[in-house]
Amino acid sequence: MSAVTGKVALITGAATGIGRSIAETLAAQGFRVAINHPHTPELADKVVAGIEADGGQALAVAADVRDRGEYAAMIEQIKSAWGSWDVLVNNAAVAITKPFPEITSEEFDLSYAVNVKGVFHGMQLAWDHLADNGRIITISSSTTALMLPGYAVYDSTKGAVEQFTHILSKEFGPRGITVNAVSPGATETETYRLGKSPEFLAGLEALSAFGRLGRPSEIAAVVAFLASDAANWVTAQNIRVNGGTA
Repeated sequence: MSAVTGKVALITGAATGIGRSIAETLAAQGFRVAINHPHTPELADKVVAGIEADGGQALAVAADVRDRGEYAAMIEQIKSAWGSWDVLVNNAAVAITKPFPEITSEEFDLSYAVNVKGVFHGMQLAWDHLADNGRIITISSSTTALMLPGYAVYDSTKGAVEQFTHILSKEFGPRGITVNAVSPGATETETYRLGKSPEFLAGLEALSAFGRLGRPSEIAAVVAFLASDAANWVTAQNIRVNGGTA
């Protein structure tokens, strides 16, 4: 892929994990990247500093994606700083995984508020503000194909955004905007191992053709492709990046 100059990408939930790697990868490709965070400036500022130290352009933007007003204000901040908005990466999510009878109403509501409503807000605001020939990329999960116990609510939210991807590709298409999903498998982030037993993690590693967890950079590379001009003819797809897990 050739380097991109001047295009603007917003990555939600980009202060840590896969989102951070996506931001760093896009910045290395020449995108100006907006690092969204839900009021954790110390983490976002660290990402911005790292990108700038490598010669890239980045901006930390605080907003809770559940709140449409905050989201809209974030878009205005980005456009005020850089004049345009070309790429949306819907990455912010919560992963509440526990036996189905133990899921509380509050946990259910939080899951849908962040994972589905947050994406809904982003896509509706993209309708009004994203540049023609732009890109929308939503991070789903390969667990939607695995039927793992404890993942019912989480996977149902990811199934919803996969349908957003399929249907909205036709609605955004006349403007040259592509809409795709990327579904990582188990990926080695800062917090991935928290709350998971060694046996469970070993089972996930065994599902991969390579016998290991994925790396955030491997997910980010596919997102970077979809954000590039090389992916002009790719839309409505859900690309599973999981080492053969599913």
